Amino acid sequence: MNISGPLCTASFVDRPNRFLTVVQVNGKKVESHLPDPGRLNELLLPDVELKVRHVPNGTATQRKTEWTTVMVKSKNEWVSIDSTLPNRFVNNLLKTNQLPFFEGYTLKKAEVKSGSHRFDFLLEKNGIPFYLEVKSVTLVEDGVAMFPDAVTERGTRHMTALSELVKSGNDAGVLFVCQRSDVNSFRPQCERDPKFAESLKSAEKTGVRIHVIKAKVTPESIKYMGEIPYNLN
Repeated sequence: MNISGPLCTASFVDRPNRFLTVVQVNGKKVESHLPDPGRLNELLLPDVELKVRHVPNGTATQRKTEWTTVMVKSKNEWVSIDSTLPNRFVNNLLKTNQLPFFEGYTLKKAEVKSGSHRFDFLLEKNGIPFYLEVKSVTLVEDGVAMFPDAVTERGTRHMTALSELVKSGNDAGVLFVCQRSDVNSFRPQCERDPKFAESLKSAEKTGVRIHVIKAKVTPESIKYMGEIPYNLN
């Protein structure tokens, strides 16, 4: 899938808050929106190379900056730090039938509400609804992808809600999208968020399906690179 551009090269300077970075681009220091609220301590290192997108005034509403930080270079690997990209990517994969584990499923709707929760996608197979939640993964250590990067109460609530959907006769699953290709396996980051790790284990026991995929990210595109195994222990 193509990534909208063009993107400009920048370097990381500072991160005043979760959603804002200061970057050096075209010889100037500017503020740039960061669409990933995770810690990202392993990625946003001093002077690390970034890719940023220019969003001129007048082309978007309610923006405080003219830039968005979307990628970071980590050991010669581009990593997407745009938490909105995985949903667009998965939408494209579903519509083009590129995910083998969802063969035979029909994409019915994106952003579907069930009870007090909103899920990313509603699929269907043989008349049975399948609720799918997508999670963005950027943290990797020694080839092992981990989620979450920071405590996610929302993620824990999602796992509980998916479990309840299965108990009520629906099908449900969570799809972790590793926005980088230098990964071989996945596990929950129980050290940073033990509650989420336990909720994920409990969801699997209930019957919630878990899938993890990795992607090759470049400034021009994001490409599906296959499913990888996971370990919940």
